Amino acid sequence: MKFNKLSKTILFLLIALISFQALEMQAQRFPKPEFESGHLQPQTQVPLPRSDFLEFFDVFVLIAAMSLVAWLVLKKRSRRGVFWVSIFSLLYFGFYREGCVCSIGSIQNVALALFNPGYKIPLIVIAFFTLPLIFSLFFGRVFCGGVCPLGAIQDIFVWKPIQMKPWLQTVLGLIPYIYLGLGVLYAATATDFIICRYDPFVGIFRLDAEFMMFTLGGIFLLTSVFVARPYCRFFCPYGVLLHFTSKVSKYHMTITPSKCIQCRLCENSCPFGAIDKPEPIKLKESRKSTVKRFLILSTIIPGLIIIGAWTGYQFHENLAQVDPKVSLAQQVLELKNNPELQVEEFYVEPLEIEAYRSAGKSEEEVFNEASAVISEFKTGSALLGGFIGLAFGLTLAGLSVFKYRKDYEPNKGTCLSCARCMDYCPVEENDDIIIK
Repeated sequence: MKFNKLSKTILFLLIALISFQALEMQAQRFPKPEFESGHLQPQTQVPLPRSDFLEFFDVFVLIAAMSLVAWLVLKKRSRRGVFWVSIFSLLYFGFYREGCVCSIGSIQNVALALFNPGYKIPLIVIAFFTLPLIFSLFFGRVFCGGVCPLGAIQDIFVWKPIQMKPWLQTVLGLIPYIYLGLGVLYAATATDFIICRYDPFVGIFRLDAEFMMFTLGGIFLLTSVFVARPYCRFFCPYGVLLHFTSKVSKYHMTITPSKCIQCRLCENSCPFGAIDKPEPIKLKESRKSTVKRFLILSTIIPGLIIIGAWTGYQFHENLAQVDPKVSLAQQVLELKNNPELQVEEFYVEPLEIEAYRSAGKSEEEVFNEASAVISEFKTGSALLGGFIGLAFGLTLAGLSVFKYRKDYEPNKGTCLSCARCMDYCPVEENDDIIIK
């Protein structure tokens, strides 16, 4: 009966989705111009603009979906319900909205707005960036569990997941910090939105990706068969932020609705390795050992930050080469130093060179613009390196801290609130011994 009600709810939402799609088609009142010369309109990189009403409707759907997942996880304890919400989210935020606006990509908009006063960030982008974080502060990563289309499309392919070694998960878990740092650096310097550009699934949602991006998305999906949600766990930069906010969540899901009976049925139930096992009481450490470990960590963490900042600074020119202004300056300099390249039989002038000459810019202007960008990267690359060093240091500190635990508990930071583990618990609510 409960499942039938949920099915009706999903059906209602799908009908609403189709209705609003028809409304949106009517809202696009201004057709594209037709050229007698046969000029073809270039494909847009983002979906067409929508009316304010439909944009706010997207925010409403986001809030409603996260609220529903929180209710299904915390109150109904229904994995089936979470699964169907994720299917709806995949259809709506993935294929219908074509992966945009995306909470993951919104990191770049926020970074650009913070460092570029001339950029006005849309309210809908702010909403998609902040709302999942706010929900995670109270209910854990319900956005990941059933609302994020990138997670939903991977979840479908989870078939025979393997349990990875904790140390390997820890090492791979550092990659999102690096990706987050690079995404913020390139967005803050107005260089590129690399998180969106290299999104492995947005091309699948829009059915217009280049072959390499389709291949990358396919690799992630095939990997999901054995390594559950590889992008979410080992690449997603937004997951870094959700990790920290979820760790302090007030109402996080639990594996058992009552007291854990240590049956161990849930021990290997999480395909994401997000269940913390019981830890026996550790013998009290001597004061001397505690002080020694504290001093070592107090030295290592600042040291890693300094080393990271120095390393990042050393690579600032390499990182800046991604910027179009720096890339153009390099091409101009190469032609200036090798004029014989332009007289070769098969030489084709790059479009960037042709565009800069058409604009009437001098070589000096091009070099000055590139120099200004490289100067920004000096500071940005050092901060990036320091951030990565801090991430490494905090990871080491977390491995050295002992936390007493008597029950099997979801790790608040890494748990995706998918509710899989709940089905393995034989304990009924408010009953410690009755088996289902």
